[in-house]
Amino acid sequence: MILGASSFAGHPGDLKEHVEFIELYVPKIGIYNGSTLEIEKLDRVLDEISIYNFAVTVHAPYSSGDSKYPSALQIDTAKMGKREFTLMEESIALANQVEAPVVVLHPGRIGPDREKSYYSMIKNLNKLASVADDYGVTLGLENKESTDPSNFCCEAEELSLAIEAVNSEHLKATFDIGHANLTCRGNPEKLKEFVLTLKKHIIHLHLHDNSGHWTEKYDGDEHMAPGEGCVDFSALKLLSGYKGVYNFEVFSLEDLIFGKRTLEKAFKL
Repeated sequence: MILGASSFAGHPGDLKEHVEFIELYVPKIGIYNGSTLEIEKLDRVLDEISIYNFAVTVHAPYSSGDSKYPSALQIDTAKMGKREFTLMEESIALANQVEAPVVVLHPGRIGPDREKSYYSMIKNLNKLASVADDYGVTLGLENKESTDPSNFCCEAEELSLAIEAVNSEHLKATFDIGHANLTCRGNPEKLKEFVLTLKKHIIHLHLHDNSGHWTEKYDGDEHMAPGEGCVDFSALKLLSGYKGVYNFEVFSLEDLIFGKRTLEKAFKL
């Protein structure tokens, strides 16, 4: 089992003894001035990562309602222009540079005309998959939480259909079990059905916990340590043959350590 942690989980030196991979959250590592990538800042981040010999995955910019999220890095994959494609290509190029096995990206947001927004997203994903092909990188399209009704690809079926519509070896799925738990309203049987429906597309995992229902904080997407909410992590055992990264999307070293114990219990390691 290959373990990873998001770059906001702690200092690389503290994370190193617990995980093999670090997921570079591009919008949150301070490498942009507005929408301009500052190469010197990126090099400093990569130098620090290299000291600890981490392998790397990359999380591209996305659309966020969080007031702390950099406004210049907002990307809605259902509504992309030149700036957005440039930002995405920079994340894909970064993945190529660090030999990352996956770049995580979010599906689009539902506009006034749902069908039009959906087909715009598919068109943009096609273009991004072509860029990923050029760089020899694979994209992992992440399932979002249905507690925010403006999200596409909350259900496993819609995410699968979007990936199949693009029909590229360079677009697969990042399965976020926390988001799926919210979509399944904390029902462990529905969560297992979700996993089985999406299974054939999954190349990457995001692990965090929640209470399975909407809350005022992040629409319930609270990114708690695995084991602090109601997610049934034993559902991951249905992914027989999975060889990708189990990435902990948590906010502290303590949560990472707690989450590792929860995963060990779920798999009875």
